[in-house]
Amino acid sequence: MATGTTNPFSAATIPAVGVQIEGLSKSFGNLEVLRDVSFNVEPGEIFVLMGPSGSGKSVLLKHIVGLELPSAGRVLVDGLDASSEDTREQVRMAMVFQAGALFNSLSVYDNLALYLREHRVANEAGIRDKVMRALQILSLDNAAQKFPSELSGGMRKRVAISRALVMEPQLMLYDEPTSELDPVMGATIAEIIATLKEEYHVTSIVVSHDRDLTLAIGERVGILMGGKLLFLGTAAELRSPKDPKIADFLSPKIDLKNPRFKQLET
Repeated sequence: MATGTTNPFSAATIPAVGVQIEGLSKSFGNLEVLRDVSFNVEPGEIFVLMGPSGSGKSVLLKHIVGLELPSAGRVLVDGLDASSEDTREQVRMAMVFQAGALFNSLSVYDNLALYLREHRVANEAGIRDKVMRALQILSLDNAAQKFPSELSGGMRKRVAISRALVMEPQLMLYDEPTSELDPVMGATIAEIIATLKEEYHVTSIVVSHDRDLTLAIGERVGILMGGKLLFLGTAAELRSPKDPKIADFLSPKIDLKNPRFKQLET
């Protein structure tokens, strides 16, 4: 990880952006996935969104990047409608997908260069400069010519973050960034997210089940359950939740005499 406070990208002069979720509801047919969800994310903040599987976290992320349209309410990024193409042209957003979404047929270098080439951001010399600086930030410069299949899970996550960095984002979205990683690499990814926020002042929204990550780097936390926002507060406040559902979600107790799976709906 690079040290210092100078952003090697031109995005250093572009301010981080805020996000406003206002009465957001989303239904797919008769299935109501999000129910009147409202919260704000401040510019430069790390906001962590938690919740059980199927609670609507990933659907909410898709609304922020404009991949889904609300059934009711609205999502604003820097005061602009997130579903508008103009917003995506004016605000630099990057998403780090859960599985990395790397192209297996391309080298690490070409995975990062793809966006720059398609958008004609620079000539090949300029693209090489941007790609190698993004890789160096996450200590991946020696992996430039490797293919995704040759990388460990942790390295693939770091490559995915590097690919997001070359877009010089004002807003970064992370979908389960520590999933399928061992605890040490999970901690490393958490450190990376926090360092990018501190050094490059990028706004970060992190969807995660990882309690340790959330308590370590989340400045504020929202918890979705059943499509509703049941908790909104600081990580410190989350350490002693008053709602028994949230307490059980964060620290579930194993009961061999009354196992949970026998109570699940079919």
